Amino acid sequence: MTNEEKKRLKAEIEDEIALLQKQIEELQEKTKPISPDCGLGRLTRLEAMGEQHVNNKVLDSSKLRLTRLQNALQRIDTPMFGICIECEEPIGIARMEIRPESVRCVQCAD
Repeated sequence: MTNEEKKRLKAEIEDEIALLQKQIEELQEKTKPISPDCGLGRLTRLEAMGEQHVNNKVLDSSKLRLTRLQNALQRIDTPMFGICIECEEPIGIARMEIRPESVRCVQCAD
């Protein structure tokens, strides 16, 4: 991986981290407990609880991806960044552009 590609990936990672942090803040607001005395009808309360459950799942996924991206950002200047941890071959730049937190190539990930 060239230095130019690493610089581009670093900028993409930083942008994605900023977006995820904003998304996490919004999701944390949406996943606050629903007060039982809130003036919702029975069906509406069930819908709100279902939506809250979905938002909790998205929040968990976003937090996990944020952690992985932060780790990738710390590793980006190391010689092993972009090298598969299984086969020790370079991970394709196309994969790294889509998922810069990847530590395995496509073949080893399958």
